[in-house]
Order: sequence, then structure tokens, then C-alpha cells
Amino acid sequence: MNIIFSLEAPAAQSFKNLYDTTNWGPLERDVGFYADALRGSWASVSAYDDDRLVAFARAISDGKLHAFITEMIVDPEYQRRSLGEQLLKLLVDRCHFLGVNDIQLFCAEGKADFYLKNGFSRRPDDAPGMQYSGALTTAPGLWTPAGAAE
Repeated sequence: MNIIFSLEAPAAQSFKNLYDTTNWGPLERDVGFYADALRGSWASVSAYDDDRLVAFARAISDGKLHAFITEMIVDPEYQRRSLGEQLLKLLVDRCHFLGVNDIQLFCAEGKADFYLKNGFSRRPDDAPGMQYSGALTTAPGLWTPAGAAE
């Protein structure tokens, strides 16, 4: 397994193929639906094994106050290999680098422990979702052309 991470959004067909592994939505959605969704992204991290998209995470944001992680998908064949942890860390680092420190998400049932182990904390019962409460990070050089593909 030779995983390469990229800050480039994936091709819409690749995103659809990966999204379809989640059973989160109807398989009948066309590629244009996913192309439109990707255009609404603020920050993303893609992971490829050769040319195959095997993991993807993205956030939407106002660019100043808040970022919301909308997807964190790892192909079932690639799960339990720490790929999700790496992907999440890169996306959180990217949000911090872009100046947004309030990062929130909703998680699927049974996935809270993953996020708790990776710097997120539960929000109060009257405020759904989870919020990043780990250390603020910066990764000098990681988000420059010499450090990663932008």
C-alpha cells in the first residue's frame, strides 16, 4: 500500500465511487451531484493508492470563525490501517493553517470513540455534534508547494 495524500479535491466520479461505499445516500445520484458538492468544499484532503481514491475528508467554512467537517470516508478495504487518523489530522491541520480553529462535526452512530481519540470532544447534550478540542497545530512547510501538492 503506497498512500499519497493530496489537498486537491478528487474527480467527481472518484468521489461518487468512494461515497457509494458508505451507504449514506442513493446510488442513483449522478456524477454532477457530487461535482456540485465538491465545489462547496472549503478544505479537503484526498488519499490515493496509485490512482484510486481510497479516503477523503472535507470541510465547509466561513473562512474565519467555523469549519464543519462534512465527510470523513475511508474505503472499507482500507479501514483499520490508521488512514482515517492521518486523514483527519491533515484536515484539522489544514483548517488551523487557514486560520480557523473552531472545527465541528457530526459523526455516524458508533464512531464517536474514533473522534474522541483524535482530539474531538462531545458537545453538551443541548448542542449536538462534536467539537475539536485538541491542541492547535501549525505545520510550517506542509502547506507550501515544497511540502504538499496544493
